[in-house]
Amino acid sequence: MSANALPKKPFSIATPSSSAVSGIKALIFILALIPLARLLFGAFTQNLGANPIEFITRNTGDWTLIFLCITLTVTPLRRLSKWNWLLRLRRMLGLFCFFYASLHFTTFIWFDHFFDLAEMFKDVVKRPFITVGFSAFVLLLPLAVTSTNGMVKRLGAKKWQLLHRLVYLIAGLAILHFWWMKAGKHDFFQPIIYGTILAILLGYRLLHWLKNRQA
Repeated sequence: MSANALPKKPFSIATPSSSAVSGIKALIFILALIPLARLLFGAFTQNLGANPIEFITRNTGDWTLIFLCITLTVTPLRRLSKWNWLLRLRRMLGLFCFFYASLHFTTFIWFDHFFDLAEMFKDVVKRPFITVGFSAFVLLLPLAVTSTNGMVKRLGAKKWQLLHRLVYLIAGLAILHFWWMKAGKHDFFQPIIYGTILAILLGYRLLHWLKNRQA
């Protein structure tokens, strides 16, 4: 070992190195693809239950909500822990939320309507739970498109932040979509769980905003 060689900096969860953060991002990326891998494996082995379309629709919808909750958790966790590096994970988590939302929507337009846009829009207008779900997906589109550093510079930080606050409206629409979908089966357990989590996350943001406003 060279006498001039510097000792490696020990790993710190509070201030990890850039390479450590890259490793964490790679691990999250792999883990985030596991639900898709399970779906594909189940499809090839014909192990998706008696109603595969319903299983895929429910599964992709669940993972959309899970990644939405995880993405919205980043900011409160960063503020409470002072781990600023967590913000470097938020974009990827948000894009995985959009990814599973896209799979959820693709299942709807492909298996339910076989890409018949006219019939799809009739269904969107006729059934309220599909209306709000479709609205949430449409609002996700500009957030995904403007997620790059280049778009942040092009829009400006203030306009970009204002646009991405649509995620709060999207969260409300997603819960309403899930609630109405479960209403037919009188199964409200999961909508209440997700709704409570999102209410806590959005409530924290509201309290933080009020505190800063008073200050």
